[in-house]
Amino acid sequence: MSFFEKLFGSFSDKELKRIKPLADKVLALEPEMQKLTDEQLQAKTTEFKDRLTKGETLDDLLPEAFAVCREADWRVLGLKPYPVQIIGGIVLHRACIAEMQTGEGKTLVATMPVYLNALTGKGVHVVTVNDYLARRDSEWMGKVYRFLGLTVGLVVHSVAPADRKKAYEADVTYGTNNEFGFDYLRDNMVVYKANMVQRGHAYAIVDEVDSILIDEARTPLIISGKGEDSSAMYKRADDFAKTLKKSVIVELDDKVAAEEQVDGDYVVDEKRKTATLTESGVQKAEAYFGVENLADADNMALRHYIDGAIKARGVMHRDTDYIVKDGEVIIVDEFTGRLMYGRRFNDGLHQAIEAKEGVNVAAESKTLATVTFQNYFRMYDKLAGMTGTASTEADEFSEIYGLQIVTIPTNKPRARKDLPDSVYKTVNGKYNAVIEQVAECHAKGQPVLVGTVSVEKSEALSKLLKKRGIEHNVLNAKQHEREAEIVAQAGKQGAVTIATNMAGRGTDIMLGGNVTYMAKAALKKELTKELTKDLDQRKDEYEHAKARAKATGTELPTPPEADIDAKLEMLLTECDGHADTEDAEILAARKRFDELCAEFEPEVKREAEAVREAGGLFIIGTERHESRRIDNQLRGRAGRQGDPGASRFFLSLEDDLMRIFGGERVQNLMDTLGLEEDVPIENKLITNTIESAQKKLEASNFAIRKQVLQYDDVMNQQREIIYKQRQMVLNGEDISDKLHEMMRQSIDDACANYLNGDTADDWDFAGLRRHFMNWLCLPTDFNYTTEQLNDVTREGIADELYKRGMDILTAKEAKYGAPTMRELERICLLRNVDSKWMEHIDNMDQLKQGMGLRGYGQHDPVVEYRIEGFAMFDEMIASIREDAVHMLLTIEIRQQSAQPKREQVAKPTGEGAPAKAGAKGAAPVRVTKIGRNDPCPCGSGLKWKKCTCKEYHPDL
Repeated sequence: MSFFEKLFGSFSDKELKRIKPLADKVLALEPEMQKLTDEQLQAKTTEFKDRLTKGETLDDLLPEAFAVCREADWRVLGLKPYPVQIIGGIVLHRACIAEMQTGEGKTLVATMPVYLNALTGKGVHVVTVNDYLARRDSEWMGKVYRFLGLTVGLVVHSVAPADRKKAYEADVTYGTNNEFGFDYLRDNMVVYKANMVQRGHAYAIVDEVDSILIDEARTPLIISGKGEDSSAMYKRADDFAKTLKKSVIVELDDKVAAEEQVDGDYVVDEKRKTATLTESGVQKAEAYFGVENLADADNMALRHYIDGAIKARGVMHRDTDYIVKDGEVIIVDEFTGRLMYGRRFNDGLHQAIEAKEGVNVAAESKTLATVTFQNYFRMYDKLAGMTGTASTEADEFSEIYGLQIVTIPTNKPRARKDLPDSVYKTVNGKYNAVIEQVAECHAKGQPVLVGTVSVEKSEALSKLLKKRGIEHNVLNAKQHEREAEIVAQAGKQGAVTIATNMAGRGTDIMLGGNVTYMAKAALKKELTKELTKDLDQRKDEYEHAKARAKATGTELPTPPEADIDAKLEMLLTECDGHADTEDAEILAARKRFDELCAEFEPEVKREAEAVREAGGLFIIGTERHESRRIDNQLRGRAGRQGDPGASRFFLSLEDDLMRIFGGERVQNLMDTLGLEEDVPIENKLITNTIESAQKKLEASNFAIRKQVLQYDDVMNQQREIIYKQRQMVLNGEDISDKLHEMMRQSIDDACANYLNGDTADDWDFAGLRRHFMNWLCLPTDFNYTTEQLNDVTREGIADELYKRGMDILTAKEAKYGAPTMRELERICLLRNVDSKWMEHIDNMDQLKQGMGLRGYGQHDPVVEYRIEGFAMFDEMIASIREDAVHMLLTIEIRQQSAQPKREQVAKPTGEGAPAKAGAKGAAPVRVTKIGRNDPCPCGSGLKWKKCTCKEYHPDL
């Protein structure tokens, strides 16, 4: 805390003082709300909406609305928000981040601000980190909103587009950050407005806000299409990378020191996670691939493959950054340890890792649409969030999102003891100390949760515990499916759990064990026995049915085992679900589940008391994470709701963080003191060194995310222009005048380009003719005599070309009718906007790749990117203008039976035609065109505009 904060109080302290009187008003209304009948309480929603229309604000309604929702929480869920939860709700309404400790009931806190803001009718989005939490909260908390007369929607991966639209139209919509972001991108790719699902971005509450807005902010959301298949090149590059020698550099106190002598073929910078070829590596690459100069522009693609291969081998580590499962490379989230199915490293890195691991190398993808989470969430008029750990990232939340953090006091005083770090000379000494600490706690029945930073290290610890004969559970990316089960029971007496990165696990650790899980396990046994009692008979019936199906050629029946598994999964999911249902089997399962919970409750209470006596949950951290926030999340697993607990981090000088950032000074200190590997050191210098290293890394990561945002801000301005133009078209506005303007602009630009000499003698009539050939010009146009050149003006030619274009459009409208022409205009503009925008995204991405080099020339890369990016954007807009107009002038509607023919253009008419004064001819006749960029039907393999065959280019 800074000196000024100590003197004057922090923002959080000041905000809590302002909020306290409001929270007291809400509490004071409790007796009044208790007297209301259900109908009277529900009628309050209509009353509030009426008051809003008459000019009252949400702030005016807050005390009453919060009190109404609080009473509804009690009547519907049997839960009544505590005073501190009311404070948390007010913080969320004020568009701030509510920092609340684990177990303080953030899910319930959100009901009050969600209800209040939903009264506006603009929609409230509640954003969660996974589908399970979104579904659970929409069903559970959704009961409160429905009771109060509001509608609730759910947007998760499995929801169909038609249902998504309905979900977004609801007063409250639950979903994941990925789904909200991808729906925004998809909405800006549709051809018809009716296919859009979102209706705006009024107010969002983001659960685990640090995970979504900080941890995932480096990775943009990308909708991809299939690109080129370069699998062979990735394999060749990997074969080459295998032959190279690696060197590693480590940065100490802003000076570069080599862990090994930098004499390898490529250098890995562990701090920045980069791999770079050295001079010897470049020479080997040129020899291996048979190229003269790897730095040549022609070899840029090859360099891309090589860079990917050395990064895959030097920087990316199996079982830390990714795992290989069922022949697939799956990313491991560095913050939560979860597997990120469906996500791929970009820029060809995923393909390089696939080549390294010897699995199938997938084709590269082409970006169709992209947005960063920062820019997506900044679109909301009002944004709020909640998490247990946000303070360490306060600067980033404030600078990027304009969000302030308010730390909410706990409902009960915290009893957890955070013990000082123990630092050992070697990893070996550290692990021995961890095992001793686990054994000590285990012997007295105290549950232990051991946090690790990678799959590899969790498995190494597991082996050591097995040697000591200590029973334990391991939770890492490989045991992903058992996550909830393992976490739920981590508080049982004597339990030992090793977990990789406990961030955002979403399951509370209850002392004595989790009643819900125990009841589910017992119910599973009962249901399995019940569902399989006539399995043999059903198997016989299935075999007969299968034989009949084969004989008659009908669809094969479902095997009974599959039926049983599906039903068992459904009943176990629904037994503690909150969705309304009349299904007799689900109701019976819920009833039995409640009975089993009641049976296990006394046993768990007894065990919880024994665990409290033993000291509560003991948290052991085996390594400091890059971010202090992740360490705090691990610590926060103990001491929920006033429970006792303890935490300690065991570190070594060989840990990555200590090794990369300043471990040398501590190593020298230990050597001076002559300490053995199993003797710990607890010293203020070490604590400060560790914290300093973490702050450096946090600042470095913030700088990376900020740079991603600065680059995306350039794209975002362009994205807004393009999406606004699309929206105008989708809204059904008449764009005829707009297209006429575009045609005039295209003609003026072309005339300015080709007719730019001082006199008509200098003008490039041949170039202009080629430019407009077969849509506004004929081969005989612009063939002026010397006398005629004296009377020709640039404006006159532009006017004539524009008149021809308008004549064609008028004829088309007479032929097809106004409604059809409006639809053609819409389709032509949309198709060109979309195709050019996709090309532009790729071009901007390639531009960004080379921007880092501008820094060496004392130029700001972001400024250079902005300048060149907008120049490219202007070119794209000009290209959209011309191609949309060209398509509209040449497109024809073909009957189902008609055969496509090459476009034919007759001689244009009208006085002053540039071809010859007074020339007359038939009006242009056009049939279905061959696009200028389509392959020529002659089979040459060239685009039509570049081909010179006589069959399809008789006029050339």
